[in-house]
Amino acid sequence: MSNILGTLSENLAATVEQAGPSIVRVDARSRLPASGVVWSADGIIVTASHVVERDESITIGLPNGESAPASLAGRDPTTDIAVLRAQASGLAKGTWGEHTTLRVGHIVLALGRPGRTVQATIGVVSALSDAWRTAAGGRIDRYIQTDVTMYPGFSGGPLVNGAGQFAGLNSTALARGAPVAIPHATISRVVEAILTHGRVKRGYLGVGTYPVRLQGALAQQVKQETGLLINSVEPGSPADNGGVLLGDIIVALDKQPVRFPNELLASLGGERVGKASQITVVRGGQVRELSVVVGERT
Repeated sequence: MSNILGTLSENLAATVEQAGPSIVRVDARSRLPASGVVWSADGIIVTASHVVERDESITIGLPNGESAPASLAGRDPTTDIAVLRAQASGLAKGTWGEHTTLRVGHIVLALGRPGRTVQATIGVVSALSDAWRTAAGGRIDRYIQTDVTMYPGFSGGPLVNGAGQFAGLNSTALARGAPVAIPHATISRVVEAILTHGRVKRGYLGVGTYPVRLQGALAQQVKQETGLLINSVEPGSPADNGGVLLGDIIVALDKQPVRFPNELLASLGGERVGKASQITVVRGGQVRELSVVVGERT
């Protein structure tokens, strides 16, 4: 037994040592520094959006003990991802693994560099599920929940799997009361959008809504019990131009049911921007189809 534990202990320590050169300290808020991951050798750093509280005077603590100034390339609060450009080169890029290899019960490490050295905590993958939407409408390619203890400053650091690969970016801001990891597929998509456009595109209709219950035959006709009552329409907005009126009840977007505000928000992904979408509404007890060209949220 002692040999098994000793071997495991040595392997864990070796994993931390191997991952350490790809983890940086991020000084971008007034309180405790956070952590980040080297995305590319030329100074692109990925971290959690919620730990970047200022756009200027950002400093990156490098593994060699030196510091480098950095600027904010862009952020996507809906997925809690921020991208920084550090004035540094020759950095050690992290090695990422696919989220599909994770299984519930796998041992994982959460690593961070809130100070000069790398810190670590151990746990297991406690829950996995398919792609999900955050409360702010961001699409995450897989739900990865762990039971690791997220010490102060660990957000933005990597979750490391048993093969020593980065399995995700740790965040405490996306799921209440549970640490989750943002998988590589999500990070890659967001980083590409930010580096190309400076932002992640989000759709925009220009309406205010709240959920209402549909009654009797109407609920049976649209095959759902709730919809979104329009209580405001911004003048000149995509919804206004598309003929959406106060009092309309949205029940679907491009044939996909819409029952709650977060479902509408989640449906307005960047791929819809500039394109016509079919919005199904109930008006005066009758179901109508409207064509609305989705705008971009600024």
